[in-house]
Amino acid sequence: MSVAVTGASGFCGGVVARLLLAHGYDVVSLGRRPGPDGTEHRRWDASVDTPDLVGCAAVVHLAAAVGDPRPGTDAREFERVNVDGARRLLEAAGDRPVVWVSSSSVYDPRPDRTRVTEDHPTSGGHLNAYGRTKALGDRLALDAGAVVLRPRAVYGPGDTHLLPRLLRATRRGRIVLPGHDVELSLTHVDNLAGACVAALGWVPGPYNVADEVPVRRDATLVDVLEAALARPVAVGHVPVPVAARAADVLDTLARLTGREPLLTPYAVDTLAHTFCLDTTRARSTGWRPRDLMADYLATLGEWPPDSVPPTRSRSRTRPGG
Repeated sequence: MSVAVTGASGFCGGVVARLLLAHGYDVVSLGRRPGPDGTEHRRWDASVDTPDLVGCAAVVHLAAAVGDPRPGTDAREFERVNVDGARRLLEAAGDRPVVWVSSSSVYDPRPDRTRVTEDHPTSGGHLNAYGRTKALGDRLALDAGAVVLRPRAVYGPGDTHLLPRLLRATRRGRIVLPGHDVELSLTHVDNLAGACVAALGWVPGPYNVADEVPVRRDATLVDVLEAALARPVAVGHVPVPVAARAADVLDTLARLTGREPLLTPYAVDTLAHTFCLDTTRARSTGWRPRDLMADYLATLGEWPPDSVPPTRSRSRTRPGG
């Protein structure tokens, strides 16, 4: 059976493609760059092209424009990839089974998020173009009969987004976080990949995907940063309103300089409020996430902080959570 994987050259897509190969599938990587060794590459620009799915029996879709759009710039790129590209992919897929990797960012941030089920609202309240356009693509996929996976904060070896951003926010062995300590769901990339492969046989509909248990924000960030930097890291706290005002100031400066701000309203919301996904629906299929945080921390001893890439000032086409 041949499975097309979009975004296979990226962090999450590469892990999914390699796992499919390990399970005996033939893998067609759809994207602007080739996927892992052993996959057949077919070039696809999600912002303009219709994908070539000839000979593919199913599709796993991970490509997306992610991140906060630079203030003062056109967020149209997010619509071209996450909405228009989504529509073209679904039309090309036709009756083929589709596993659609969405994001927990589709959920409206205004209601309580202590226990978020798949019935949580997704129709409004999004704090940036990423959440808004992912929610629109999510809706298109559900209407087309896809299996839609909603992970949160995907991490793991090879992450080029979350860890580098945390490292940039750490100054003199200290990271400052908005509000008091909260509980958060995270999703190891291997747990997401396992769900993607298993979901080829799931009933269409939305499924939250996350690690076995939520984590405490402060302790987990300290563990990750200390493992990556090999030195102690302290946590400071500022009131959420202060952090929100700082994000507004940085947003204004970013409009003047054209640079991506380190702190945004979306980032403040993500860090300041409890956000725990209920994964009962996914578990009812027999899928079980593994506890992989300790394994991840062990890999960070080899992380070279000096090689952290600079923050990009535009959106990226890659998988996100």
